[in-house]
Amino acid sequence: MTHRFGILRRFRFNLPQRIAAGLLAAFLLQGLWVSAHQTLTDRDYQYARCGRETWERPSALAGYYTTCGNIHDGILAYRVAGLPLTLNFMAERFLDLFRRPEDRVVQPTDSRGQPTPETAMGSELSTWELRHQMTHILLLLRLPFLLAGCALGGCLWWVTRRLYGNLGGYTALALYCFCPAVLRACLSPNPEVLAALGVFGGVYTSIGVAHAMQGPRRKWRPRVILLTVIFGVAAAAHIAALPVAALLGLAVMLWIAEGRRSQVLPVLMAASIGAIAIVFACYGFSPDAFSYIFRSAAGFLWISRDPALRFFKSLPEAGIAIAAAASLVLYLALRRSRYFGNTAPLFCFLVCVLLVMTGSPGSPWLWSLPFLFTFVGGVFADAFENPRRRIAMASAGAIVLLQAVLCLVSLPGMI
Repeated sequence: MTHRFGILRRFRFNLPQRIAAGLLAAFLLQGLWVSAHQTLTDRDYQYARCGRETWERPSALAGYYTTCGNIHDGILAYRVAGLPLTLNFMAERFLDLFRRPEDRVVQPTDSRGQPTPETAMGSELSTWELRHQMTHILLLLRLPFLLAGCALGGCLWWVTRRLYGNLGGYTALALYCFCPAVLRACLSPNPEVLAALGVFGGVYTSIGVAHAMQGPRRKWRPRVILLTVIFGVAAAAHIAALPVAALLGLAVMLWIAEGRRSQVLPVLMAASIGAIAIVFACYGFSPDAFSYIFRSAAGFLWISRDPALRFFKSLPEAGIAIAAAASLVLYLALRRSRYFGNTAPLFCFLVCVLLVMTGSPGSPWLWSLPFLFTFVGGVFADAFENPRRRIAMASAGAIVLLQAVLCLVSLPGMI
């Protein structure tokens, strides 16, 4: 059997995977329910218009990449928002070939943007807002970010289940799926959930690379390539996410790669250079637009505790705050909990939650939440193995239930 089909054969969709899929489905349903009751905002129009421009044609304004200007913080969110709209537009144009002229969705326009009397296709069409021509535009804008949130939840489940077992994975994923802050980030076009996916995936892929470095070199290449792609996602989502992911990755790799520490920095540098090349490709290989990210202040970061205080004082996040406090107490009290698998996510959380943007809008504290859920899942998994495991499991279940109720109650406030 070939390696490819061997991987498919090893894949299982048993009870643990079904429970995880059910939690992610609950996350997606919450997002779809809120999206169904939302209306389009100015921010939606901006991402729709400029996102489509990145795919269809450059800006008509000389010297600028889009009518939003030269995007300097992160272009990936614009491309993700614009891609479904562009594909929908192309599909409608194709289907118009089989419709009568008066029934066509996309009508030709003249140079002033007015419909022409002719019905021949092929005229230049504006890439501005086409709400009257395209159906389900709000869903098309939201769905890619909801799916990115599901992908981040899937990564969280894979990491926590592999490290802590099923119960630790369930705890971490349940808190993630009923976190209003994460859900809110997936309910409007923005780079935060994409950057969180890049930072979290980059750190744990770095750990995987460090483990692979203990073996033969032939096992390095696939993981280094994967690390490059994930770093590219982080950098294209927000340029400040790349140094955060790279520095955290450097710290954990130096911790693990005993005897290979001299090779850690070259590996990370190669992955970072590859990530910059991915960002250049996301800008359509336009040197002017690409160089603008290095001439702006989008990558500037500072330290503040205000985002952390606002998050933990928020009533809809009360269950998560209780879980974090209990986990910290158990981590300090139980010697068996103070090992790399729990210390690494705690360290990454403390670093990211204190970061604030000074040169552009952004929420680095949101990048820290997957690490917090990982830490909580790991500490609770240790508590589940104690003699009083029933009390620990009942307490964890009560906390998760409380957080789920608070999240569901807060959904109308997100509309």
